[in-house]
Amino acid sequence: MRKVILLFALFIYSAISANPLPNTTDVVVGTITGTIVDKTLQEPIAYAAIVIKSEDETTIITGGITEEDGSFEIKNVPEGKIKFLVQFIGYKTYTRLVTIDKDHRKIDLGKVFLEDETQELAGVEVVAERTTIEQKIDRKVINVGKDLTTSGATAADIMNNIPSVNVDQQTGDLSLRGNANVRVMVDGKLSNVPVAQLLKQIPSSSIKSIELITNPSAKYNPEGMSGIINIVLHKNANNGFNGTLNTGLTVGEEAKFNSSLDLNNRTGKFNIYGNIGTNIGKYVNDGNIFRVEENSEQIFQFLNNNKSYLYKLGVDFYLNDYHTISIFTNQNSFKGKGTGLTDILYYNDTQRNQNQLFSNLQDNLSEQYNFDYKLNFKKEGHNIELEVDYNRFNEGEDANFATQGNTTFPNYKDFVDTKRQQTIANLDYVNPLDSISKLELGVEARIFETNVDYASTGLTFNNSGALVPTPDTDFIYGMDIYSAYATFGQNFKKWSYQGGVRVENVEVKADTNTVRAFTDKYTQIYPSAFVTYSPSEKNQYQVSVSRRVDRPGLQQVNPIREWATPLISSFGNPSLVPQFTNSYELNYTRRLENGSITTGLFYRSINNEINRAVYVDRLDLNKLILTFDNFDNTSAYGMELSLNYKFTKWWSVNGSFDMFSQTQRGITESLVTDNSSTTIDDIIVEKVEVENTAWNLRLNNSLKATKNLTFQVFGFYRGANQNIQFKVKPMYFINTGARYNFAEGKGTISLNFNDVFNTMRFAFDGKLPFEQTGQFTWESRTVYAGLSYMFGSNKNRVAQRKRRDNNTKENGGGIL
Repeated sequence: MRKVILLFALFIYSAISANPLPNTTDVVVGTITGTIVDKTLQEPIAYAAIVIKSEDETTIITGGITEEDGSFEIKNVPEGKIKFLVQFIGYKTYTRLVTIDKDHRKIDLGKVFLEDETQELAGVEVVAERTTIEQKIDRKVINVGKDLTTSGATAADIMNNIPSVNVDQQTGDLSLRGNANVRVMVDGKLSNVPVAQLLKQIPSSSIKSIELITNPSAKYNPEGMSGIINIVLHKNANNGFNGTLNTGLTVGEEAKFNSSLDLNNRTGKFNIYGNIGTNIGKYVNDGNIFRVEENSEQIFQFLNNNKSYLYKLGVDFYLNDYHTISIFTNQNSFKGKGTGLTDILYYNDTQRNQNQLFSNLQDNLSEQYNFDYKLNFKKEGHNIELEVDYNRFNEGEDANFATQGNTTFPNYKDFVDTKRQQTIANLDYVNPLDSISKLELGVEARIFETNVDYASTGLTFNNSGALVPTPDTDFIYGMDIYSAYATFGQNFKKWSYQGGVRVENVEVKADTNTVRAFTDKYTQIYPSAFVTYSPSEKNQYQVSVSRRVDRPGLQQVNPIREWATPLISSFGNPSLVPQFTNSYELNYTRRLENGSITTGLFYRSINNEINRAVYVDRLDLNKLILTFDNFDNTSAYGMELSLNYKFTKWWSVNGSFDMFSQTQRGITESLVTDNSSTTIDDIIVEKVEVENTAWNLRLNNSLKATKNLTFQVFGFYRGANQNIQFKVKPMYFINTGARYNFAEGKGTISLNFNDVFNTMRFAFDGKLPFEQTGQFTWESRTVYAGLSYMFGSNKNRVAQRKRRDNNTKENGGGIL
């Protein structure tokens, strides 16, 4: 680490030397300073537009934007009476008459409070009526409004409504800009809980905003090719005792129930909070795959009965204005029971028909323990913070596979126990060197270890084609990462920039049955840079560049059989190496009188791409093996367009269009079809290269019927796209919803009707390794009824804690 520390010392010295403090000897006419603050939350507002106009407001004289701490400094203001205005989406415009003369050349306005455009309830953090989108220096922030929370009960339900984000409705896998290599955080923290399970446990009404960090700065961990999705939850720091109750019922083919209770008690120097959440329900999935040449079909039917519970308890101790200690724990448990039936029908030879019955029992427990200490210095924004986070995850699964009919595929039971530990310790330092400059430094240690213990009662084919007992396997995968970062940024009137670099030392070890299967050790540098130009209060341009890495996940490297049917099996590849990405972005934001437009272009250059490989099973040439491999360098590019606009007092629209294109490479094998031989010579190995272009269109209409009653209509269309295996057909759906507020806004009743025309499905055609067509469906056509009620003290006092990685960390009453 000495070399790392020396490197950062040289970087900091060169950054400061190259950017000397501004010349304060220049003569200026007048200067106006202050801080912009949310009136209700008492929090600073970053990137608010400051506009200086003539007294009659006919001429714009100068202006600027606020810093991340809400502060601003406007120089070169001419003498005389001028109009000082503050504008920001979702807030009422602030206007004040200011006079600059020889006795008042430096005017400090202190705290300037902005009021929310919506009707606010004292003491309760009010959810905005409509969703808005902000383009910040290193992320796009979707401020979740009531129109979006009406769309679904949980985070998983509303993610498809977020620009550039897609959720696989069968697996729950999340993708950003068409790529599943994305990291998901909650309040700036990674979790050991599987993402699909995590999203179903977060009520949509608990979400304050969703941050799409597509080109993260050096301050962030560089993992995830497409970036980071951070879910920011509402915080509750009201004095006294207060809380929120959420409950909902979703009915499709089966019923699903979710509920949560957030409690918070703030007295004196202590803030104690807790949460209990449940998600219980049955989930139905169906599908079929038809092989054209042999006129055969696989028909799938699955039913999962899942129960998950979340418990959280924490305390914040405010020793004084400078010292804060916070401790919390999350306990997340899950129990699932699944059944499935796969029918394999040969229409030209019914004697070959067979089926496989599947059942499994699965349970897991995730335990998170977090300690945080923050020291604030006397200078505003100057602080140092230590955080230690420990997470332990244990999972057990018993699966039973029974095959009937004319088949040699053996019956078997699999027993898989997974234990995973994760420890993250980081020390961060922030110092605003002057009114326009800020330096951030940090070091971090991340230690991961996963142990997968696999046993089976079944048989498998050996290299001679004979059936032998399936061997037990113990797979251990560990990764140690030590890193340090530095970022430096400045603001000059209409211009601002931030540059940074992160250095990581990584060591990976993979053992199978105590035999070293794979090892890797490397040191990498990850630079990042951002430049923002705001020529006026209505226009903002930004260009950014960063380097990222995708380290193979456990599913991708685990050599133990993940699952198997009579015709296909899935395995990982422990020899996978990371893929590295250089990411470039250009964004533009246009503020309108009643809304805003954001557009963006991105380009990614990818080295050692990780993708799917499809092989013919050498021991049974009618079967396939799915796995992963590294491929040649490739690239991806795309564009995004988002609009939120309030046409009238009763009608507002949020819409988005995104398109991405990527050259995908993979390996697939197929059998020669012009003879009947079954030797290995009849297998063709083909490297596949696919130009995949896909696009999505979203449109959400919010119609306000009365003060308390609002209707929503949401439409979604996904265009056809091509992956390594399939050409995926277009998909669309329409959701409707209504929301009624009562008890002066403390209570809300929601009613949704999703997928009105029952059109959601994953349909596809494919030619390799077999010509086939098929589709999968799920319970997309559902009715949801929900109730939310806030209660308790109405005396608001917001406690300030650091935003780790610029993400909200206040935990009062929140979940996760």
